[in-house]
Amino acid sequence: MDSRQLRRRLELDKMMGVDALPRRRRDERAAKLARVEQEVKKCTTCRLHETRTRTVFGRGDLRARLMFVGEAPGADEDREGVPFVGRAGKLLDRMVYAMGLERDEVYITNILKCRPPGNRDPLADEAEACAPYLERQIEIIQPEMICTLGLPATRTMLRTSQSMGDMRGRWRSYRGIPLLPTYHPAYLLRSPGQKAKAWHDLKMLILALQEGPPQALF
Repeated sequence: MDSRQLRRRLELDKMMGVDALPRRRRDERAAKLARVEQEVKKCTTCRLHETRTRTVFGRGDLRARLMFVGEAPGADEDREGVPFVGRAGKLLDRMVYAMGLERDEVYITNILKCRPPGNRDPLADEAEACAPYLERQIEIIQPEMICTLGLPATRTMLRTSQSMGDMRGRWRSYRGIPLLPTYHPAYLLRSPGQKAKAWHDLKMLILALQEGPPQALF
């Protein structure tokens, strides 16, 4: 985070009445996340370890108020070990920037930490195997709100079979944390006509960041 971003973050924290996170607590969070990431790198719980190049854990602010959760790494992510670095990642960067934020002011991760062959959707047993890692990421970072990107991530976290059309644009709850589903950037690249709906969802996130998460959740 450069000086301009840090100054803006401190100003936002002051406006919201939030004290800067003490260095000791930042270091503790970093150490805890590093331990979980090392476990992920050694994980052989499901079949995906047989075909992965690298595990893809997560990146971003350790005290992020907003966490984005996608479904799984793609080919670019598998090669680089960083979430959302391909074309969809570039679009996500633009979406975050349109919200008045930088990529390193949010936290970005996926349901799965290894790429499924052919970029297929996560299987139920794979998502189940990876669930403890995501849960611990959320526990350590303690985001105020979560935005799920795409149908597989949303269905997995909310344990539902509803369609994205039925879920997006409405606040839900994940273990008491406000959760807002929206379309995955890769879907928006294929279906640009849906970008207006995604922007509607991002504006809901902007409002929540400014005024606080909603109290009434579904």
